[in-house]
Amino acid sequence: MWPQGAIFVALPHLGPVLVWLLAPHRISGWCDGPRKLPWCPPHKVLLLVWTTIYSVMGYASYLVWKDLGGGFGRPLALPLGLYAVQLAISWTVLILLFAAHTPGLALLHLLLLYGLVVSTALIWHPINKLAALLLLPYLAWLTVTASITYRLWRDSLCSEHQPQPMGQKSD
Repeated sequence: MWPQGAIFVALPHLGPVLVWLLAPHRISGWCDGPRKLPWCPPHKVLLLVWTTIYSVMGYASYLVWKDLGGGFGRPLALPLGLYAVQLAISWTVLILLFAAHTPGLALLHLLLLYGLVVSTALIWHPINKLAALLLLPYLAWLTVTASITYRLWRDSLCSEHQPQPMGQKSD
């Protein structure tokens, strides 16, 4: 597995590292708000889950790459190209949530991401069944993330949670 496998496992972590560099002070309180979400995991749990999921995804992509002969040939274009697109969308979701604080856009990207991960799993299944199965925890976690993001978006639309200009009372 060394060194290619290590590269495949590390690659998915580039996006979260970039987000952390762009918005380190915003990540720990992303679920905090006027109404704390009861099912939102603590910051340390989020870090552990995302680190595990990104590592597992990277390992799954390595299995597909290895089973298709390695290198950068034509057979890899669709399975790993689709994986690259879903990885880029995943990183975009992190930026939209933590750096831009736009839960509505993040939710749209999460829905797109969900479809891309399902498509990736379906394409990977004939190549490597384990790699496809390793994406299932990611789908479960995307469901949790989408529910939290939906709630953040919904709460951001309510006028009672919008910041009021100085001197004005909310109704």
